[in-house]
Amino acid sequence: MVIHFNIDGHLACGHKGQHLTASRELNRVKCRSCRNTEAYKQARKDQRNAARRTSRQGKTAHSAVNWRTEWQQRLTAMAGRQRLPRGFARQAYV
Repeated sequence: MVIHFNIDGHLACGHKGQHLTASRELNRVKCRSCRNTEAYKQARKDQRNAARRTSRQGKTAHSAVNWRTEWQQRLTAMAGRQRLPRGFARQAYV
């Protein structure tokens, strides 16, 4: 069964009927006419860009903060009069 792309209650390809199945999920759409419309292509592009943005934000924020906290914990857990690198707060020994 062919699944059409639904936009604002209408099918992107322009077909009309009571028994046509439609979906807003881009991966489920099988109608070639719907897939070839500008609305479908723009929705696909927006979905892809949003996924890229979230993956970039997750990597940079996680790696920038994570190494610093791990390094602080490692140095503070060491026995003896160890010091933190310059620029870190509350340096007990310099």
